[in-house]
Amino acid sequence: MKLTLGFSPCPNDTFIFDALIHHKIDTEGLEFDIVYEDVETLNLRAFKGDLAITKLSYHAFAYAVEDYELLDAGSALGFGVGPMLITKDEHLAKELQDKLSAQASLTTALQQLSVGYPGKYTTANFLLGLAFPELKNKKELVFSEIEGALLAGDIDLGLIIHENRFTYQEKGLFKVVDLGDYWEKTTNCPIPLGGIVVKRSIPGDIKEKLNRILRASVEYAFANPTSGLEFIKSHAQEMSIEVMYKHIDLYVNKYSVSLGKEGRSAIEIMFNKAQDMGFIPKTDKNLFLS
Repeated sequence: MKLTLGFSPCPNDTFIFDALIHHKIDTEGLEFDIVYEDVETLNLRAFKGDLAITKLSYHAFAYAVEDYELLDAGSALGFGVGPMLITKDEHLAKELQDKLSAQASLTTALQQLSVGYPGKYTTANFLLGLAFPELKNKKELVFSEIEGALLAGDIDLGLIIHENRFTYQEKGLFKVVDLGDYWEKTTNCPIPLGGIVVKRSIPGDIKEKLNRILRASVEYAFANPTSGLEFIKSHAQEMSIEVMYKHIDLYVNKYSVSLGKEGRSAIEIMFNKAQDMGFIPKTDKNLFLS
C-alpha cells in the first residue's frame, strides 16, 4: 500500500523520517510518496485533505481535526523550544522588555509596530496572539525571510522559528521575548509545536501500523544519530552541521517517540485555551489516534 506523506525539509523532520523513507526499518508493507513543503504550506494542504499523512502545526490541526487525527509518534513538543520575537532596534527591544517586566500596558506601543510572522496557522502565530493580542499590523512571510525583512527595515518586529533562534544574534538582531517562556510560565506544560496527523478515513489497522513504524523510525534515529546525515544536509538551508544538530536536539525528544500523558495533556490544554478565547473552532472529535 502506498500513501502520500508530507513533511518539511527542516532537520527535525528529516531526522525523524529518514529511517522510514529509506527502509532502514521494516515499514510493514507500506510505501510512501514524499512531499516536501514548509509547514505553513503543509497546513494549507491539510485543510484541503490533499495528503494521507502530514506534518502540521498544532494551531492548524484545530482547523483540520474533522478530517485528521494525531499519531502518537512524531510530534514536536518541549520546553525552551518556543518562537522568539526579535527586532534590529536594540532600544526598542529594551523598552518592550522593561514594559513586560513591569507588566505595563503595551497596547499603544504595539499598535504602532509591524511584525513579520511565519504563517497564519502556525503555532508561533497562535502563541503571539495569546501573549500580545494588541499586535494587529502583521505581515505574513516565509520563516526564512523574516530576518532579512527586519534588517531591510520592512518590519519592526519578527517572529522567528526553527534554526533562526540559533543565528539571529550573529546578524545583529535582538530578542524581545521568548514566547516559549510565556507559554511555560502560564501553563507549566511543554509547548505543542507540530505533530503528524493521518486521515480519519484510513482503516484503523493501517493507522496503527503507521504509528508503529513512525515510532520505530524515531527510535532508529536516536540510536543512529548520524545515519541520515547526508539526507538531512541535502535538505537543510545552508546551515552548519552543528546548527543542524542543535535544531534536532531542540525539537526531537521523548515526545517524538510517544506523546505520553504529559504531551497529550499539553495539547488538550492548548486546544481548550484557544477554544475558550475564540481563537479556534470548537470540535467534538477525538484528537488522538486511540
